[in-house]
Amino acid sequence: MPKWSALVAVSIGTFMLLVDVTIVTVALPAVSRDLGVTIGGLQWVLDGYALALAAVLLASGSLADRHGRRRVYLGGTVVFAAASLLCAVAPNAGLLIAARFLQGLGGAAMLATTVAILSVAYTGRDRGVAFGVWGAVNGAAAAAGPIAGGLLTEHLGWRWIFIVNLPVSLLAVWFTLRGVTESHGRSSTGNRLDLTGIVTFTLSATAVTFALIRGGDAGWTAPSTLAAFAVAAVALAAFVVAERRTDHPMLDLRLFAKPSFSALMAASVLAQASAFAYLPFTTVWLQQFMGKGPVDAGLLGALPMSAASFLVGAFGGRFLQRVSPRWSIGIGLLLIGAGALLQARLTPASPATALIPGLIVVGLGVAAVLPTMASAALAAVPHERSGMAGGAVNTFRQLGFALGVAVFGSIFAHRLAGHHAPTDAVNHVVAVAGFTGLAAAVLVLLVVRTGRPAWEAPRPAPEPVVSEAV
Repeated sequence: MPKWSALVAVSIGTFMLLVDVTIVTVALPAVSRDLGVTIGGLQWVLDGYALALAAVLLASGSLADRHGRRRVYLGGTVVFAAASLLCAVAPNAGLLIAARFLQGLGGAAMLATTVAILSVAYTGRDRGVAFGVWGAVNGAAAAAGPIAGGLLTEHLGWRWIFIVNLPVSLLAVWFTLRGVTESHGRSSTGNRLDLTGIVTFTLSATAVTFALIRGGDAGWTAPSTLAAFAVAAVALAAFVVAERRTDHPMLDLRLFAKPSFSALMAASVLAQASAFAYLPFTTVWLQQFMGKGPVDAGLLGALPMSAASFLVGAFGGRFLQRVSPRWSIGIGLLLIGAGALLQARLTPASPATALIPGLIVVGLGVAAVLPTMASAALAAVPHERSGMAGGAVNTFRQLGFALGVAVFGSIFAHRLAGHHAPTDAVNHVVAVAGFTGLAAAVLVLLVVRTGRPAWEAPRPAPEPVVSEAV
């Protein structure tokens, strides 16, 4: 069995997942023109994927511990490939959104198992190398997505952004079968799946997202909007009751009794929203109102952030691991907020003047926040809950992206409906994102009090903790 086959298998799958997010962002205007999708529909093309990831990520980890990480990773890859094919042939917005949700389910199964597969496959120095390469692949995927999406959309059509997933999925399956051995978690005997938690969490998250999107279209006092908020509240209450009564919770709510953990989960939501959830609207503005092509929109609207984040992660990641998480995350969030506010000065004459410097500053903040957030969450909980804490970070990040897209989309649509210029509308969205990042920074700096996980003995070269991008 070749030594690095497991790393190649996991890296290919991760690359595909992250590229798919940024590719879709660049292709949204083309999807809108081809299928006649409204702004609200475009929000669901993004949010269907993010909500599915958030809803079943923790459950997928438990399922993998019980039935095998290799088996769940393979199953997730197959589901992701099948859903990509459905996206590529979707004749209308409804089927495209449903297929995106299915993609999210497959992606969650893959995402929940990657760290465990690498941890089992490698030890010592090889493990450090594996996580370092995997982290670099994450950064490269975020940087490559806008360019690949722009090229495919501009020259072949938006459906090709999903078609390319098929051969990539086949490669991931082949390397997984060739180089990944089966493994189970310590809870593989007797850990039941928390179906009630999954259903109530999914219903609550979907209902509140629907309410936020619907409120921007129909008004905040419309019966459908109020009904969706009510469903979300009831489902959330049911989720809390279910998690307190079960002996196998999807998310142990007692962890939120720790102020640092609660603050980090809130910061995960706000960080993802402030750093990434406004990007679809700058892309739409660049293409539909500024006349830019998909390639130019990808280069201007996402690449500077991805490149800055990748370079800092590659060359400064080891230093960031030695900084207190409170300061690393807090200062990083300040940079994210400041970078977004720098972009809230867009003008039709020279969009690059505000976009490029602002995105670079956001990228610096992202590089400081995302890799550190997971290790900080681990430090805030008991050792036996470390897996749940790590999964919770990714769950709340995806939820933050979904809610952020919904909120910013409502703001964008409201400003356009009020006969504001498109540039004013997108500037307003980006400014709200900036203040969201600053609020998250204040929360972390005031509340979080945590260091490295207590069970980790000091090492000369600490093993990196890598957290996935969007």
